[in-house]
Amino acid sequence: MALEKLGFLTIGLFDEADPRKGHESTLEVIELGERLGFDSAWVRHRHLQFGISSPVAVLAAATQRTSRIELGTAVIPLGWENPLRLAEDLATVDVLSGGRLNPGVSVGPPMHFERVKDALYPHTAEAEDFGYDRVRRLLDLVRGVPVTEAGTEGFEVFSDRVQPHSPGLGSRMWYGGGSLASARWAGEHGMNFLTSSVVKAEESEDFAEIQRSHIRAFRAAHPDGDRARVSQGLVVIPTDSATPEQRRRYEVYAEQRTPRTATPQGPARMMFAPDLVGPSALIAERLHAHAGYQEVREVAFALPFTFEHEDYLQILTDIATNLGPALGWRRRDVDPGAANSYSR
Repeated sequence: MALEKLGFLTIGLFDEADPRKGHESTLEVIELGERLGFDSAWVRHRHLQFGISSPVAVLAAATQRTSRIELGTAVIPLGWENPLRLAEDLATVDVLSGGRLNPGVSVGPPMHFERVKDALYPHTAEAEDFGYDRVRRLLDLVRGVPVTEAGTEGFEVFSDRVQPHSPGLGSRMWYGGGSLASARWAGEHGMNFLTSSVVKAEESEDFAEIQRSHIRAFRAAHPDGDRARVSQGLVVIPTDSATPEQRRRYEVYAEQRTPRTATPQGPARMMFAPDLVGPSALIAERLHAHAGYQEVREVAFALPFTFEHEDYLQILTDIATNLGPALGWRRRDVDPGAANSYSR
C-alpha cells in the first residue's frame, strides 16, 4: 500500500535564556516542511520544561507563514486545559489557517500532578475529572453543541455555542492513544487516531503487533471502519545526505535508547519502538515489514528530541526526497527550489 500522507513531529526545544531562538527554529522547520511538500507538521506539548508549552499559539504563528501544510498537535494533555477555552483557541487557529488545524489530545492526570496541583487547580484538584469525559466535552464544544442560550443584552449579542465556530474542525480531532481502551474509545466517538512510538503491552510484547491490534480495534469501533484515519509516529532518521559526524551521533543516540525497547517498562508495561536509523532504502524496507505500518496510509515521523537545527533540516530533506518516495508517497505543490534549500 502506497503512503498517502507524509508528516513530521517536532518537540520545539529552546534555551531558557533565549526562548525566541528555539521557537523561531520550530517555525523555520515547519516552513521548510511545506516547501519540501510534507502534508502535515505536528508539534509536541511540554509544560514546565524547555519545550513548547503553548503549541496552539505556535501554530497560530505558523498559519501566517504557511499556506498549504496541515498543522497538528501531538498531543495536548487535556488535564492541563479548560475544554471550553481550548475549544475557542482551536477554532480561532483553524479559522486563521483556512481549515488546516489537526488538534491531537490525550487524557490522564497532569504529569507530576502532586507537585503542580496547587498551582494548576488550587481549589478543585480533588474534584477534577481527568478521564475520557474531558475529551467528550471538548468534542461537543468544537462541534458546536450549545452550551448556553443565545440572546441580546442591550447592544451585546451572545451566541449559544463556542465562537468562532469552524465547521470542519470537529472531523479533524485526533486522539493520541497507547492502549486498546483508548483506541476503542476514539473510534466509538468518531475521532482520528494517533499511534506513536509508545504503546501499552497488554496482549503481547511485540511492539508492531501491539500497534496493529490497536489500529484494528480503533477501526472496528469507528463509524467509518477501514476508512477511519490513523497516523503512525515513529522516530525515523535517514542518513542519505548526513555527514560522517552526523551519522555517528545519530547511531549513538539510537543505541542509547535501544535497551528500553527490549521489554515492557515500568508498572504500566509500556513498550517503546526502536528508532529507525540508516539509508532511506533500508528504513523503507523495515517499515514495509512492520505490522503497525502496514495498517496505515499516513505517518508523522518524529524528529529526535535533542538534535541541532541543521540536523533537522538534513533529516527532513532526506525524508521528503528519499524515504517518502521509497514508501510510495508523492509530493504535492512542492517549491522546485526546496530540495536545494538545505545545504551542509
